[in-house]
Amino acid sequence: MSAAAAYGPHADLCAAFLQELPIDGAAVSIFGGSAAETLMCASDITAARLDELQYDLGDGPRWDVFRTHLPVTIPDLSAAGVRSWPAFAEAAATTDAAAFFVFPLLAGGLVIGVAELYCTSPGELSAAQISRAAQLASRTAWTLLRGLMPDNETGSALIPLARREIHQATGMVLVQTDSTADEALLLLRGHAFASGRSLQDTALDVVSRRLDFTPATGAADTGSQ
Repeated sequence: MSAAAAYGPHADLCAAFLQELPIDGAAVSIFGGSAAETLMCASDITAARLDELQYDLGDGPRWDVFRTHLPVTIPDLSAAGVRSWPAFAEAAATTDAAAFFVFPLLAGGLVIGVAELYCTSPGELSAAQISRAAQLASRTAWTLLRGLMPDNETGSALIPLARREIHQATGMVLVQTDSTADEALLLLRGHAFASGRSLQDTALDVVSRRLDFTPATGAADTGSQ
């Protein structure tokens, strides 16, 4: 299905993957707040189904990606290695997908969701294609952070102490992630959204060093693009 056929509130996010990579379908989901998962876009019914299966079953590569901050590539969904996710492997066999690639939506040290890509024939993505998919996923993460994160706690209603703590936490996150001040605040807001907590409580955790945004070793982040 063409990129133009992608559906969902942010279909253009899926279209970018379809336009630049040799895949047959894509889906983008975010995690956070009281909603454990929100499908932002899917290029077709198969992409949507692969996303839905993992959420419904609580099984599949997306959960590994969310935990490790690293992509999972499955060049052949019928291979024995897929049995790491037995429930998902069995269910995925009923879809048109033959290869499956899941990338974290990674901004700084924060994963806000996943990009799930599939092909109807088995096959690997090249190193260059994996790198490009990771770049697209990172760009998607920053786009979602800028467009979707709630901003109702950064105004004048906050008490001065809370504002000071948020500014202090923003500076700490800036250093931890080698980002800009605007991006660091976006990361704070994104973590608050993902954990269902207030921005002030999230900032307090950073200031007290209970929360650190330093990217995990090996978790590549291309930054905002």
